[in-house]
Amino acid sequence: MFGLHRSLFSEEHELFRQSVRAFIAKEIIPQNAEWEKQKMVSRDSWLKLGENGFLGIQAPECYGGLNIQDFRYNAVLIEELGLSGCSGPAIGYPLHSDIVMPYILHYATEAAKKKYVPKMVTGEFIGAVAMTEPGAGSDLQGMRTSAVDKGDHYVVNGSKTFITNGFLADVVVVAVKTDPNKGAKGISLLLIDKDMPGFSKGVPFEKVGLHAQDTCELFFEDVKVPKENLLGKPGDGFKYLMTELAQERLVVALAAVALAEFALKATIDYVKQRKAFGKTISEFQNTRFKLAEMAAALEQGRIYCDYLVQLHNEGKLDPAMASAAKYNMTELQCKVADECVQLHGGYGYMWEYGVARAWADARVQRIYAGTNEIMKELIARKILG
Repeated sequence: MFGLHRSLFSEEHELFRQSVRAFIAKEIIPQNAEWEKQKMVSRDSWLKLGENGFLGIQAPECYGGLNIQDFRYNAVLIEELGLSGCSGPAIGYPLHSDIVMPYILHYATEAAKKKYVPKMVTGEFIGAVAMTEPGAGSDLQGMRTSAVDKGDHYVVNGSKTFITNGFLADVVVVAVKTDPNKGAKGISLLLIDKDMPGFSKGVPFEKVGLHAQDTCELFFEDVKVPKENLLGKPGDGFKYLMTELAQERLVVALAAVALAEFALKATIDYVKQRKAFGKTISEFQNTRFKLAEMAAALEQGRIYCDYLVQLHNEGKLDPAMASAAKYNMTELQCKVADECVQLHGGYGYMWEYGVARAWADARVQRIYAGTNEIMKELIARKILG
């Protein structure tokens, strides 16, 4: 925002950024309005992302990936998607690569990796993760979806809701209860794909925002899941979730800052043109002070997120730090979006204006990936010991 040099990124990262930005300008921004009407991005867009090497870049070459073990490249892609103002794609694409795929790469059997990862890299398969249930949100131990051990397979029954990428999903990481009597130690993770009999999907939800993001309910009725689709060990699912959620919350924080920066830039452009009482809105002290407040807060947020990306690259990301970033950046995103709507006046409430969509899309960021109340609880546990 102030032209601060970001030492986090090298020349190679910035060249990657240019290619990502050009792709988004050509293949995403022009399609987003239609995707919002369809309540999902097109399958073709996933294939184009794959063709350009923007999906699962961390996957080993043997699975079709680029084997880039440098999260700064992931961060660049997340940032550029957010800066485009296309919130649906900015959430759905990174979830596939940076949230779903790590579960498979880190915990899946070799057979499952060979089956799913190559197609996720090309965009042929779209990934989702299913934790939340109609009666269990942040309280993962309260989930009721069960998986009964039948020897060489599990039989899964239950449902999940509010699943991002749910309607288009080809493979889903599903949290299940394999031992209902053991609480958190009775939770396991299974890979369930679209071709398994008994697995069905609801229609995409009519959401307040994120209209280009397919979010729906998933249903499991006597779904037979082979043992090779178990992630890691039975009963260790909760541990895996807690391990991987740190990166998920960092992803949300990165997207939050970028999406807020999009709203602020759109507002700066607007107030320079809009006139009232014989002068542009940008000439009023209230406008200038509001813009200054937002710019300063976002610059600080960006610096903090850069720091966490570097820590994550070094394997030192503290889950409490990731929770703090998710909490602070999503609260900031909502505040910025609201202020930007206010500075637009009545036009800020019109859907054709980017700030209206930014405002509607921002609100859910404080809810998913763990509510911000849960984030504060996790931070408190760290500081209180």
